[in-house]
Amino acid sequence: MNWQEIWNKVVEFFQNNIWNIIGFFATLIVGIILIRVILFVLKRIMRRRKIDEMAIRFIAAAVRLTLAVILVLLLLAMMGIPITGLTTAFSAAVLAIGMALKEFLANVAAGIILVGSTKYKTGDFVQVNGNEGNIEDINFLFTTIKTPNNTQITIPNNMMVNSATTNLTAYASRRVAIDFSIAYESDTELAKKTLLNVMLSCGLVYKDPAPLCRLKTLGDSSITYFLTCYCDAGDYWDVYFYIMDHAFDECKRVGIQFAFPQIELTHKVPVPMKSEYDGLPERVEKKRKKEAQKLTMDQLEDMTLREMTEYMKQERKAKKSNEKAAKKEQKAKDNARKSAEKETKKPAEKEAESKYANQQK
Repeated sequence: MNWQEIWNKVVEFFQNNIWNIIGFFATLIVGIILIRVILFVLKRIMRRRKIDEMAIRFIAAAVRLTLAVILVLLLLAMMGIPITGLTTAFSAAVLAIGMALKEFLANVAAGIILVGSTKYKTGDFVQVNGNEGNIEDINFLFTTIKTPNNTQITIPNNMMVNSATTNLTAYASRRVAIDFSIAYESDTELAKKTLLNVMLSCGLVYKDPAPLCRLKTLGDSSITYFLTCYCDAGDYWDVYFYIMDHAFDECKRVGIQFAFPQIELTHKVPVPMKSEYDGLPERVEKKRKKEAQKLTMDQLEDMTLREMTEYMKQERKAKKSNEKAAKKEQKAKDNARKSAEKETKKPAEKEAESKYANQQK
């Protein structure tokens, strides 16, 4: 086959399919223009409805991909390629790829959830898995955040959905909480008043709810006050550093001492001490009541006649000894009571005798 034959076949192909070729390129150009128009109108509608810019970019990318696939399928149909078989092969390929790239698809699904739920928007300050920063973008695979150190971190969307994420700017206001320690020697009422005045002196701090200052902990070498106030979410760090700076300066001005870790060492001289007793007393055993051993019915049935007789004798002895002990105890109590009564009567009798003697005189 020479070049002349190839050229003749090319010319013949274009002559026989000139209108199909024109229709193919016309469809391609019109399709590209139509996709751009649809995307432009869609973005304009979403911006009028004040949808977040991050969500607009995500939705626009999804719509662009869908329209591009439809355009390619339409062009293949115009070229005479059967779409049914191609669709089947494409579905099988997608299934195989999906099995191999399940993490990829999980991130795509998580991206759709993040954008669709409208939980986050561009500029939100979030904390996730030890990383924190402002959200810059959420695409099909990753969420991009910008840290306070001006570095960029990309977090998989799946992690954003399945992990506990803290959005510090979800609400218009935010609480500033500070622990402030002073020495034990300081005037606590003066310290509390000074710290409250520092918070109230900042114009960024809300008056309602009012700032709060309470004693929190009593440490080893300091007492700690808990300071809290509310401000706009965007003013958090300005308020935080204002309170720290001015609280330190005001405490120095009014004479409040600051705490620092310290250890007190004392040297003790051994001093001989007098003992109250000469030594340990002799052990005096406590008299306890003898209780008869209680047997169960099974044990009584297993006992012989001799064992039963011995058991009854022991029980009677224990009962008699307990009765004797109770009588002895009661007798001791009665004697003690009588002696106490005699002791109380003696001063009264002596007084009566002295009065009688005085009357006789």
